[in-house]
Amino acid sequence: MTRLIQLSAITKTLKGQQQPRTILAGVDLTVHSGESVAILGRSGSGKSTLLSLIGLFDRPDSGQYLLGADDISRIAERKAAALRSAQFGFVFQRFFLLKNLTAAQNVAMALVNGQGWQPRRMRKARVMAALEQVGIAHLARNKPPRLSGGEQQRVAIARALVREPKILLADEPTGALDTETGNLVIDALHSATQRGCGLILVTHDHDHANRMGRVLRLTDGRLSPAHERVVA
Repeated sequence: MTRLIQLSAITKTLKGQQQPRTILAGVDLTVHSGESVAILGRSGSGKSTLLSLIGLFDRPDSGQYLLGADDISRIAERKAAALRSAQFGFVFQRFFLLKNLTAAQNVAMALVNGQGWQPRRMRKARVMAALEQVGIAHLARNKPPRLSGGEQQRVAIARALVREPKILLADEPTGALDTETGNLVIDALHSATQRGCGLILVTHDHDHANRMGRVLRLTDGRLSPAHERVVA
């Protein structure tokens, strides 16, 4: 397996409050191609902050972040934006779909920035392949108001996958969905690992966490393995 990311002794302190609060206190994490990792933790434990650092929306105060063999711990924002476009896919609890565009058009928006010019036929083929991967190619012409919550989330996943990212980051992607629909969304996310994508899932759902290859828990600013099978 190819190492995708390696975090070593990552720290982060939130300073916008009356008293600074250390939220990450020496996080170590390595993720390889085709691997799926779930991160559990109580609200406010720093799960979303960690995902933000991995996705290059923020920088650590200290520690080392390797993307492949490159140290990007202190990378400039312009280069970080280029890497986000080229290397990462993002899925959140909110779908962030444009209501006036079809499902296919929403997915195609991800190919506008950072992907270079492509012929229309190639763009369409990539969009339809991404929608097919999450099982909703037949809904390509539907706009978000005509889609269920689970279908909208799968459009959001297709939008993340259409760039063929190396790393897929999902932050509570099933939090607003019922159990059956949530399971379908997890199926769609997990399918990305079959082509070598690394998946990091932040979740409160223990059943979904148990479907990942590894389950980690963020406690007191550090990551540690959870029990083999986590329970509520």
